[in-house]
This record gives sequence, C-alpha cells and structure tokens, in this order.
Amino acid sequence: MVTRSDAVANRDRIVEAARAELSESNGAVSELKLHRVAKAAGVGQGTLYRHFPTREHLLAEVYRAELDQLVGTVTPLLAEHTPLCALSQWLDRLVDYARVKRGVMAAIEVPAWQEIYSSQHHRLDEALGTLLERGQAAGEIRAGVDAADVILLLGALSRIPGAEWHERAHRLVAVIVDGLKNP
Repeated sequence: MVTRSDAVANRDRIVEAARAELSESNGAVSELKLHRVAKAAGVGQGTLYRHFPTREHLLAEVYRAELDQLVGTVTPLLAEHTPLCALSQWLDRLVDYARVKRGVMAAIEVPAWQEIYSSQHHRLDEALGTLLERGQAAGEIRAGVDAADVILLLGALSRIPGAEWHERAHRLVAVIVDGLKNP
C-alpha cells in the first residue's frame, strides 16, 4: 500500500517532470507526452492518471507550481540584491513563467483557465507590488508606477511569436526595467 507521503512525492515528481518537458519544448503543450512525463517521474501511467485524470488537470497544476516558484523568489531576491536588481532578475524569471503560462492557456478550456487565473493572479500582483514598493522606497524605481502598470507592459510578451520568444522576451523585459528606473 502506498503511504500518503509516497503519494505526495509521486505527485510532486509528476509535476516536476511535466515542467521539465514543457521547458524542453519551449512551452509547447502539444509536445507534452504524458507517457514520457510518467517515465521521467518514475511512476506508471496509472499513477499519473490517478493524480491528474486529464492533461488539463496536470497543466493547471504545472501552472500553479510555476506561480508558486515565481512568487516564492521575491523574498530571497530582495535579501540578496538591490531592489532594482531583484526586480530585474524576477522579471527575467517571469519570462520563463510566461512561456509556460502561454502554453497552458492555449491547452486549457477557457472556463477552466478563467477559474485558475481568477483564483491565482492576485499573488502575482502582490509579488510585483512588493518589488516595486521596495524599489521606490530605495529611490531606484520611479514613483507612481504600480503592479498594474507593469503587468500591462508585460502584456507585450503575449504578442511575441513562438519562434522569436528567446530572441525578444528578455530584451523586452530589459526595456521595461530601463523604463522603471528612477530618472
């Protein structure tokens, strides 16, 4: 009989394997093969489907895990770097998150995506808000800019053609960071 801790470990390995598969395919959800995810996680396909009955369920969990990781980096980045540098590094990580989010959005039905997004997006706003506030308090980031402003600017990432993602995404983020610097 599988213990609860084993089941949690299996679930975590499945999500991590799916994240790795998506990363290798540049977020191309169509390239996500569930049998490869199961094999990479060291579980059988039955175990994968017990935890995630559909591809959508797995993708939703990958999205949540990506968001958890992204939000969780704010405090360590601020502890190790100046606020502007922390913001810049966090936004670079956001590029990877956005690539996964883009693939997940394309693969999940609209109502399911809206439910996931509506229950989670505030976490992203709060993390970004913390970085901006610290940068403004340190005089590194221009006053009057809030998370909503930056998120609107980051919307440009969604318009990058997939084939140009690696070339353009980080460059766009660098332009945004330059625009956020206190003059």
